[in-house]
Amino acid sequence: MIHLPKNEAKLMVAVHGWSGILLGLVLYAVILTGTAAVFAEEIGTWSAGHVSTSSAFERPIGKTVESLGAQTPSKYHEGVDLFEVGDHELGAFFHRHETDPDGTFVSRGIYYQVDRDGRVVDRQSGTGEEVFGPHNDDALSHFLVDTHVRLHIPNPWGLLLTGILGLAMLVAAISGLMIHRHLFKDIFTLRPRANPVLFNRDRHSVAGTWSLPFAFILAFTGSFFSFFGTVGVPIVAMAAFGGDVQALNDTVFGNPGKPDPRPAATSGLDRITSDAIHRTGEIPTFVTIENFGRADAKVTTFHPPEESGVVPISLLYDGADGGFKQVKPLIGATPSAGGTLAAIMSPLHFGNFAGLLSKAIWFGLGFAMCYVTLTGLRLWVVRRAIEARTLGWLDRLVTIIGLGLPFALLCTVAAFFLTTSSGQALFWTPAGFLIASAAAILGGFFLRDREKLAPLMEGAIGVLLLGLPLLRLLMGGPGWGVAIREGQPIIAAVDSALLLAGGWVIARVASRRAERIARQPAFLQAAE
Repeated sequence: MIHLPKNEAKLMVAVHGWSGILLGLVLYAVILTGTAAVFAEEIGTWSAGHVSTSSAFERPIGKTVESLGAQTPSKYHEGVDLFEVGDHELGAFFHRHETDPDGTFVSRGIYYQVDRDGRVVDRQSGTGEEVFGPHNDDALSHFLVDTHVRLHIPNPWGLLLTGILGLAMLVAAISGLMIHRHLFKDIFTLRPRANPVLFNRDRHSVAGTWSLPFAFILAFTGSFFSFFGTVGVPIVAMAAFGGDVQALNDTVFGNPGKPDPRPAATSGLDRITSDAIHRTGEIPTFVTIENFGRADAKVTTFHPPEESGVVPISLLYDGADGGFKQVKPLIGATPSAGGTLAAIMSPLHFGNFAGLLSKAIWFGLGFAMCYVTLTGLRLWVVRRAIEARTLGWLDRLVTIIGLGLPFALLCTVAAFFLTTSSGQALFWTPAGFLIASAAAILGGFFLRDREKLAPLMEGAIGVLLLGLPLLRLLMGGPGWGVAIREGQPIIAAVDSALLLAGGWVIARVASRRAERIARQPAFLQAAE
């Protein structure tokens, strides 16, 4: 039970309300896209149109990487990043670290995409941000993640904005906690027979109270990611390394050792990946090579957390002979509390530390946070609409964004399916989002009655949810039998989730319409 003096309680209510109303709609967009981004990998598998499960790191890649190194200028042998791209194909980025004339620290080099037979199918030169951009087959998952991380606003402004939103969410969570005078009672208080405003306030309080721990975790970890690179790294580099970001990275993330520039083939990659999988039980998500082709080459493999753990695993190997050296912490050469804390930020933010179970819990809590944000805005508007009738525009705006955003995201998926086979998904995926957003805004502008606007938009969402699994099949996606037989049950699971959600939304719209008709006079019911 929390007791505050009357004036302090009123202040906390004001802080809670205004912190939500000023940034609430943008915060809702970040939370909703983050909720979807929790399953970005699964959505990518579901939407890709193929069912292959063989990882690039389970195949021999050593000779392929050696061949790529031979055709790459030696100035880009400072570092090599290896990762999966497309249908379990291999991506390799040979690069070096540079500081541009404007002071921006970049990785610049040559990127190769190699198919399963070792053939180079794509070659690009540029910075890491340029070559790691979206491709046609992963345009959808990349769009979801980028919308959540920086709202498609150029760096560093997008990251700064989402960081500020994370802090606003933290303020709203703390002030919401403070204004609950009976916190444990509020967890279970629902009065369905009370007037609609009171019942909606109960639901807002219950959902908000249950999701408070998640709100703290999401806000803190999200702010950490947003401010780490945009604010933290430049400040630390300036204070401790004279502005040299490379020196900072070498000290914090590098592998100390005596330089040895003698030429030596980095030929133990296949032995390294096999040993890493055996030690961790997990396929690497990323592999890096420092000083490729030198005697002091080092290889680091990055793996998801163990089944019962939260901390991701990194293993360090000698690049010349492939020998195992140590389990490598994320920060520094030896384990530390700070390194562990930094390492668990990503698993805690995206919920990917216990497989589908933790992701499902994070998805549910994220959905609850979306509900809390929207109902909080609605309660704020309704309470003040009684005092001032000029807030109708805000009520309509909440409806347009609250329902228009999921509508636009679903239209984005449809645009991806319709254009991926023609190779135009990279353009039409974000274009579909913008077109659908414009349609939702225009609909809200012309249809000013919320009682008509909300059911129309909810119905459109329901139809899209029901139609996307069928559209996926029509555009050549695998059926459930093929997907399950090939070890990709996630495709059937996503289809099932969409169908269930679509059925629930349509049933909800129909039920509300029936209730609205029942409340009307008899002659209006006959007209309906």
